Amino acid sequence: MNLGSPDSTDVKDVQNYLNEFLMDKRVIDYPWLLRKILIEGLITPKRAPKSAEAYKSVWLPEGSPLIVLSRQLRDSLQLQIEEPVELSMRYGNPHPAVAFENLRKRNPDLEEVIAIPLYPHYAMSSYETAVEYAREVHRKNKYPFKISFIKPFYSESDYIHALSQSIAPYLEKEYDEILFSYHSIPRRHITKGDVTGSHCLKTENCCTINSPAHAQCYRHQCITTTRLVVEALGIPEEKFGISFQSRLGREEWLKPYTALKLAELPSLGVKKLLVVCPSFVSDCLETLEEMAEEGKEIFLKAGGESFQLIPCLNTQPLLIETLAGWIKSYIKGSKEMILI
Repeated sequence: MNLGSPDSTDVKDVQNYLNEFLMDKRVIDYPWLLRKILIEGLITPKRAPKSAEAYKSVWLPEGSPLIVLSRQLRDSLQLQIEEPVELSMRYGNPHPAVAFENLRKRNPDLEEVIAIPLYPHYAMSSYETAVEYAREVHRKNKYPFKISFIKPFYSESDYIHALSQSIAPYLEKEYDEILFSYHSIPRRHITKGDVTGSHCLKTENCCTINSPAHAQCYRHQCITTTRLVVEALGIPEEKFGISFQSRLGREEWLKPYTALKLAELPSLGVKKLLVVCPSFVSDCLETLEEMAEEGKEIFLKAGGESFQLIPCLNTQPLLIETLAGWIKSYIKGSKEMILI
């Protein structure tokens, strides 16, 4: 399972996609009527034409990069395991019901579906909504099989190894800093998801103090992924940074904001920059357009000399091996990577 994409770059298709995405109560958690007025009356009519142009700049002959790359991942994984593999999106197509029906056609005696939400980190607006939506579709259609979910894998050793190895070749050339840019979320989503009700964002170092809240704390998990990758690659403390991109609206989201960071870094002596976006498993609008085009322009205009975006894991063999390994382990009886 991945996020999804418009069916085309037509403004109408983009607006329909944005309406579905932003009307999700786990993305914008305002009361339904207020959400309806804001999104369908104000936000998407203005945003859709701009987003359509952005999509056009990265659209592939086969379609949306996210969909194309996700299909390639599905096909690569299928080569590694015997069990049938299908693809679905949280928003747009293919719908989870289509994936479920395809799996039933391929295996009429299907007893269990293992769903892999392609979000390394837990957030109510990404991982949680994907899981709950799949469960809702499963429940409404009264499927006879059960459904299980791979947990967020932000700290899993195989994932960290795959991510680190995808970054390693880019460190061989001279660089001043590598910036880990994660998709941002509103700060209130962090506190809302705090299972203790008293930990997240209460102190400056809350993410490094052990707490049950970390199981659903996006910020802690992003920081943890960064720390583990930096340790695996031996990156000095002075040569990496963390930021958060893709903010929507005027309220406060997780900081520092990537766009502001990119504009500031050259004045701090960072002229040669590497950027990696670990919250995305597959390259998409947020990496290919927002970062590789807009982000690069911001950095170079501010005085930067070179900007290199490191591709997402996409269909790299180590990622495929990792996903296949988790499935095989589960089938053999290991429940460690599964959230039931």
